[in-house]
Amino acid sequence: MNHILLTTLNARYAHASLGLRYLRANLGALRSRSAIREFIIGQKSEDIAEQILAEQPSVVGLGVYIWNVDECTQLVRLLKRLQPDLIVVLGGPEVSYESGESEICQWADYVISGWGDISFADLCVQIFEGAKPESKFILGIQPPLESLQRPYDEYTDEDVAKRYVYVEASRGCPFKCEFCLSALDKTAWPFPLDAFLDDISRLYQRGVRQFKFVDRTFNLKIDTSIRILQFFLDKLEQSPEDPLFVHFELVPDHLPERLREWITRFPAGTLQFEIGIQTFDPEVQQRISRRQKNELARANLEWLRQHTQAHLHVDLIAGLPGETVDMFARGFDQLVALRPHEIQFGILKRLRGAPIARHSTEFDLRFNPAPPYNILSTRDIDFSTMQRLSRFARYWDIIANSGRFTLSLPLLLGDTPFASFLAFSDWLYQLTGKSHAFAPERLARLLHQYIEQCRPQQLAVFDAALQADHSAGGARGPLDFEAKPAGTRQNAAGATPKRQRRHLRQPGDPAAAQSG
Repeated sequence: MNHILLTTLNARYAHASLGLRYLRANLGALRSRSAIREFIIGQKSEDIAEQILAEQPSVVGLGVYIWNVDECTQLVRLLKRLQPDLIVVLGGPEVSYESGESEICQWADYVISGWGDISFADLCVQIFEGAKPESKFILGIQPPLESLQRPYDEYTDEDVAKRYVYVEASRGCPFKCEFCLSALDKTAWPFPLDAFLDDISRLYQRGVRQFKFVDRTFNLKIDTSIRILQFFLDKLEQSPEDPLFVHFELVPDHLPERLREWITRFPAGTLQFEIGIQTFDPEVQQRISRRQKNELARANLEWLRQHTQAHLHVDLIAGLPGETVDMFARGFDQLVALRPHEIQFGILKRLRGAPIARHSTEFDLRFNPAPPYNILSTRDIDFSTMQRLSRFARYWDIIANSGRFTLSLPLLLGDTPFASFLAFSDWLYQLTGKSHAFAPERLARLLHQYIEQCRPQQLAVFDAALQADHSAGGARGPLDFEAKPAGTRQNAAGATPKRQRRHLRQPGDPAAAQSG
């Protein structure tokens, strides 16, 4: 029996692919002959291939993204080596543009660019009827959204219980920010609202309590935004003992009074806004075709922080064409002063097809040729400095965005947040040589050590703040700021590693019960 397997490699188990669920929902008569199987990046390619081939599919549809393209390439190579007659169809943003230059496309049988909701189904019908298209590359057809079968019934009970559930009330974006693939969209298209509210109502009845909207512009049409907010407020009022959490992406300079009124009604811990600022510099904004009223965006952020209980996650991008480190630092300091809960310090990436590439020559933009195609240097920021910024971004995430250092962080930042944290970032990397895998208590000791060495006059106040942060995190005892000396004492068993010592044990040896 012809069997279709829809698959991808998600960044984490908690993520569930909305795209795969759209594809299956729109397979029509072929849906009963299909299945979704999701994997996670980092899994062994041979194990994934084994599980896929065990289901004996005729067609494998694979979603390819910037975070999984390398591992997907290895997977497709294995599948085609093991079963050459298996038809592999690729889709997703990573293969929708510049497809001829992508190695994974060379291994695949077909590549659907752009919208695949109905184009994948059409392709499968042709394959099973023996009328395979001659061209490997297929331009996806964009149907009217009201004609699509909606994907939400494809979420399983396990998805509902254990994973994020993604939903979309609209698709596309009217803005033209050149670093984003949405710049290629003509506009934003809304799904029929009543039908969408029915969908999320069924998800709620099934037990979904975290809703992550993937809409690029949730607050574009205020009447629609208010109806969606009202839906969730009704649920909160009906069952205050059963809270929910809703995530939206918000345009920063469009927050009229009618929408503000509804936002203020949400209690703490139920509403999150992801807000893209990206840059506060007007010349850079104009250069990358980003329309943003900065004063209004600042005022709206300030109002959200002061008058609502929404969690604010705000994005900035370093490495934009023509933006120097000093320019970025000024924007960063302005944003810190507005006190969002999180600042996502991103490094510019050259997504395949994104118009940002048009500035490469004039501003000497040099991108990593391998995913995630991050900027390595520009005319205004050399490679060494860009590396420092990348480490800053990572340290900022694990210290500032983690929420573990709410009292000590302001003391570290002082009146010059960017310069102060960059100095700490440089010191931390020079000391440790790494930018990840720090346990929270070790981070606290390192922060203490930095202040002790570089700002000793602040040490008593800073340590008190660190201890308070430590206690607020649920720790039972105080932090130990004593340095942990590098050990030189060998284990009593000598230099032999534990695994090798276990092989030296003899049956009945009394030492076997005592050694590790």
